[in-house]
Amino acid sequence: MKPNATLFTPVLIASCVILMMGFAIRATFGIFQIPIAEEFGWLRYEFSFAIAIQNLAWGIGQPIFGAIAEKFGEKKAIVLGAAAYALGLVLSSFAVTPEAHQFYEILVGFGIAGTGFGVILSIVGRNASDENRSLALGITTAAGSAGQIVGPPVANALLQVMPGSSVFLVFAVAIMAVLLVLPMMRSTDKITQHELNESMSEVLAKAFRDPSYAMIFLGFFSCGFQLAFVTAHFPAFVTEASSAIAPGSILSSLGVQTTSDLGAFSIALIGAANIVGTIAAGALGKHWSKKYLLSLIYTGRTIIAAVFIMLPMTPTTVVIFSLTMGSLWLATVPLTSGLIAHIYGLRYMGTLYGLVFFSHQLGSFLGVWLGGVMYDQIGSYDTVWWVGVGATAFSAVIHLPVREAPHRVSVPA
Repeated sequence: MKPNATLFTPVLIASCVILMMGFAIRATFGIFQIPIAEEFGWLRYEFSFAIAIQNLAWGIGQPIFGAIAEKFGEKKAIVLGAAAYALGLVLSSFAVTPEAHQFYEILVGFGIAGTGFGVILSIVGRNASDENRSLALGITTAAGSAGQIVGPPVANALLQVMPGSSVFLVFAVAIMAVLLVLPMMRSTDKITQHELNESMSEVLAKAFRDPSYAMIFLGFFSCGFQLAFVTAHFPAFVTEASSAIAPGSILSSLGVQTTSDLGAFSIALIGAANIVGTIAAGALGKHWSKKYLLSLIYTGRTIIAAVFIMLPMTPTTVVIFSLTMGSLWLATVPLTSGLIAHIYGLRYMGTLYGLVFFSHQLGSFLGVWLGGVMYDQIGSYDTVWWVGVGATAFSAVIHLPVREAPHRVSVPA
């Protein structure tokens, strides 16, 4: 019972709440694809590009907010992130042109960075014991998936009774409400004295010269490509391509009456499956090589996506894909962040992970943007699906040579 008593600390609980709300909102943007296009007469590319910019801004902001947290404190970074998130959503509610919406998504992206993985996971990593760190990172990441379960169905329901602009305002209030849990974040850092003596420039220089860091950086690209593409385009993909929901079926009894409902339901299913998958990945990372677990996860994603796109799409294949892909969805995050902490230490984990996460968000930008462009040009997402398959296969291979051993900076006495 002792490990469990020290695992669920106030810091862990507050971190989970912040990630849950931030990811609940972030996961809804794919639900707005068709309503926004129909309301304003925009091309699919135009709103997709706004989401792509959001993902890129998130990636650029992640190391920045990580450095802010390490320099000025995590609470200040989170407050600044929540404020940027809310302001971006409020301004988006008044956007009537694609260019305006695309510009405001920069603020939303920075807001996600300030309330997202780089800042939150570094807090959890530094406050968790060595024994519980991998599992704590898995639980925190899974909280983001819990938000993904709630966010899309709520957004879909709200869009039935109010315009998208009003939904954005509701979400702006919700993200500011998470600041109520900040008093729970009383730090009990487990950083060693050796790590306290290390400067950021020394740690960054050592990481940049290390081939393993470059491999982790490149490997995280495909994770972002695939996840962002599915989050942004899968609801519309399912809505337009899936066969009708049979009356009296299990899905119908769960309230999934239309293919639009199925699109939102599929994202929620991915989130539900990922709660189990991410916690399991965190637990396994405590006992097994993180780089080999990452390689297995990317191999599984490659196979699942390839099989799905080769089969005719039906409600059944959508559900199976959502559950299997969901079990591997964010399982890479606790393993990747834990691998960085293990190799390079906890002191500058936020900045180092933030830089690696930038690669993830470059992939996210490309996945969302390319999905919209290819759909408008050829009326199909198939090409982008296959690009994602190739990218995940690459990630499965490139993690294998990573040197998974602590790499400390020598500091003069």
